[in-house]
Amino acid sequence: MRTTMSIPEIVREMITRNRSIYDCMKMDLINYTALAVKLQPEIEKILGNTVNLNTIVVAIKRYADSFEIKDEIKDESVLKNARLALTDGIMDIKFSAKDSGEIDPMSILEKFSKITNNYEFFRVSDSFRFLTEDMEDIRQIFDDFAIRDNLFSTGLAKIKITIPITQNKSDVVSYIAEVLHANGIEIVNAFFSQENVIIILNERDGSRAYEILRTEIIRQ
Repeated sequence: MRTTMSIPEIVREMITRNRSIYDCMKMDLINYTALAVKLQPEIEKILGNTVNLNTIVVAIKRYADSFEIKDEIKDESVLKNARLALTDGIMDIKFSAKDSGEIDPMSILEKFSKITNNYEFFRVSDSFRFLTEDMEDIRQIFDDFAIRDNLFSTGLAKIKITIPITQNKSDVVSYIAEVLHANGIEIVNAFFSQENVIIILNERDGSRAYEILRTEIIRQ
């Protein structure tokens, strides 16, 4: 199954999730061509077709440039007027696209809607992700699937960050990752939509991360 994500979106997601690459890029220690060569096979797998290496290099450079822009405008409104919502007790349910023959995402979504409205669904890279409260009723949906034991990651917290439509969201995640990292908190995962940025953390870090980000919003 092919993704609807663009090459820049895939590059941003892959770099954001890899802390070592992210840190090296932040410190301008990355060779863009070498990194593009490393990412190219996975990007082609995600898209289901060949991708020109130079296109990946350009996407990497644009993402790297966003760090420089952010440093220049870091006193401006990256999180101005943002709204936060913290949810503890979150479960991350992940299955690969190749498993979608056994697990139909649309069928699962229909079952979810009968139990709770508090969930997020993402098609990312080569997998599907559900973020929802850790509930036994939700777990039972997957009881009949052979891969059930590998589906769940628990002990997580979710911070949903809603950014006004008129504001640029392109460097929100890198900004948040830097702020939390400076306070000893690492992001487990991050997901994007047109309206929101979803940050996943270990549950023990949820409340503290929320307060740190709330302070950043007030400061701006």
